Amino acid sequence: MSQPRSNNAVLVLGDQLSLDNPALRPPEGRFPSDVTVLMIESSAESTLVWVHKARIALFISAMRHFADLLRQNGYQIVYSNLDETGALTLVERLAELCVQHGVQALRLAEPGEWRLEQSLVEFSKTQSLPLTFLEDTHFMCSRAQFAKWASGYKQMRMEYFYREMRKRFKVLMAAGESSSEPLGGQWNFDSENRSAFPKAGPGEIAPPAQFPPDHITLQVIEEVRARFPDHPGELDHFIWPVNREQALQALNQFIQTRLPQFGDYQDAMWTNTPFGWHSLVSSSINLHLLDPREVIAAAEYAYRDGKAPLAAVEGFIRQVLGWREFIRGVYWLDMPKMRQDNFLKADQPLPNWFWTGNTQMACMKDSIGQTLKYGYAHHIQRLMVIGNFALMAGIVPQQVEDWFLAVYVDAVEWVELPNVAGMALFANGGRFTSKPYIASGAYIKRMSNYCGNCKYKSDEKTGPRACPMTTLYWGFLDKHEAMLKANPRTSLMAKNISRLEEGQRQALIEQVQLTLKNLESL
Repeated sequence: MSQPRSNNAVLVLGDQLSLDNPALRPPEGRFPSDVTVLMIESSAESTLVWVHKARIALFISAMRHFADLLRQNGYQIVYSNLDETGALTLVERLAELCVQHGVQALRLAEPGEWRLEQSLVEFSKTQSLPLTFLEDTHFMCSRAQFAKWASGYKQMRMEYFYREMRKRFKVLMAAGESSSEPLGGQWNFDSENRSAFPKAGPGEIAPPAQFPPDHITLQVIEEVRARFPDHPGELDHFIWPVNREQALQALNQFIQTRLPQFGDYQDAMWTNTPFGWHSLVSSSINLHLLDPREVIAAAEYAYRDGKAPLAAVEGFIRQVLGWREFIRGVYWLDMPKMRQDNFLKADQPLPNWFWTGNTQMACMKDSIGQTLKYGYAHHIQRLMVIGNFALMAGIVPQQVEDWFLAVYVDAVEWVELPNVAGMALFANGGRFTSKPYIASGAYIKRMSNYCGNCKYKSDEKTGPRACPMTTLYWGFLDKHEAMLKANPRTSLMAKNISRLEEGQRQALIEQVQLTLKNLESL
């Protein structure tokens, strides 16, 4: 005879690791010990795309640390590890656990992935098990609030959303309880945050906090090596926070030693300089080990305490309060169409060297190489090197999206997909961006030292040493000239291609064709 079902079970997903998770708040009159918390490790979730070993290890280690924290706080945990879950999907294992533990009703915070949410809805129907999704209060703008905001705009733009969020939460606002003016008299200091490193190099950079694996993480790393030997990436350089204490330490070290220089050099790149002045807290925020409110407050306090300049602080806060919340809203507004979009009809397959870093292009070699080593690259490497190449080469968006989701430790679909499909690849035709973000080798040369030791010449678009970035940039102008001419923000780019003589243009077209034919050997 099966045991009677309880009324109170909670599912905690691997990117919802906070005691403030709304599903963990016991119903009125009950105690944490009355709540059965289900947590499930699933190999299947790590094979939907070919996930980086470090990303698998981070999620599983963080889950195991959080389960221990829940036990310390009196929660009853039903934890299914990789061995116990076996080949089952997360939802299949959930169905088993609900039967085994007599679960009568289930609740959880909103998932961060449309596919998983749909699977859970279907599970609820087929199992006749009541399922409640609770608004994920980790985020500062709910799905409903964002949809209401977006309905007032013909074209969504992050800048306007960001200003409203600044006003709503009174972040970096001028003195006065009712002030609607930003500190410093302007909302955006982006123009001050685009410096390249000096020609002599970045000099001494204050190191980020790094965390040698503890016994839990070491065990996870060994399991990952054994279970996923063919997956990309390395585990010898695992440095990521796996619990809240470490995440707070990482945030504090960034605020105290790195934030002051972050603004100036957030777009700069340099060989063998994987972290620059960046925070490295995105994985902790996306796992919910850190709350975005405390991250924003810490940065704002650094400015008000005279420890960091306004431009650096505003640039950092814009990424958290503005872009992060905006991107999440767009994801839930536009799914599932976003995943299917291919506005430019891109049809080239993803080159195999995206998984190895074995390319002769110095910029791609360094950016992908550090990605495979650490599971990390900063936003300009992702957008203006890797994403830029994929856009101009016309690589199938879904293949690029899968790659980005697989290889970065901070990747959760709600943040990864709109950034790649919308921002990097223009796959949705400018739904929330005003132009395709394309650049030639000249941009990469200006913002890095990559070009100095490269086989290719950044200023050559044709010939045996032509830079693939430059060739493909001009090829993109040629192929999409009409679209670019019609857009005020790209019309000057289009004029450049129209200035080429007929012979030059034909030579360019032939070079583009040769480059695309030889993508695998670049």
